[in-house]
Amino acid sequence: MVRITREIAIDENDIEISFIRASGPGGQNVNKLSTAAQLRYDTRRLTLAADVAVRLASLAGQRMTRDGVIVIHAQRFRTQERNRADAIDRLIELLRKAATRPTPRRATRPTLASKKRRLEGKKRRGDVKARRRPAGYED
Repeated sequence: MVRITREIAIDENDIEISFIRASGPGGQNVNKLSTAAQLRYDTRRLTLAADVAVRLASLAGQRMTRDGVIVIHAQRFRTQERNRADAIDRLIELLRKAATRPTPRRATRPTLASKKRRLEGKKRRGDVKARRRPAGYED
């Protein structure tokens, strides 16, 4: 069992990892060896709260299929072991981010000084634009 948070733990047997050929530069190593790891994890096997599941779907984006399977490609390293560990770490990090609730934004009013600075900037910008007009021409 891999512990994500106090409430969430995933079974290592539920994680499917296959190795594929990496893309990009690398010479003969890329052509001969299958070092890139492709991790697949079915989130339906995991019982999540509704808000956590929604955050997970939005954070995963295109990495999550319609069936709820998260697919992570790891090809940063030259060895299968390091790419496998990298893929698992990225899955754990994704689940941890989804489990943390975002702090709600508190509405604040702008200060008087910030209002004055904003209006002064608008006045200065208007003066610059007014100086671009031909001299003696008034609307």
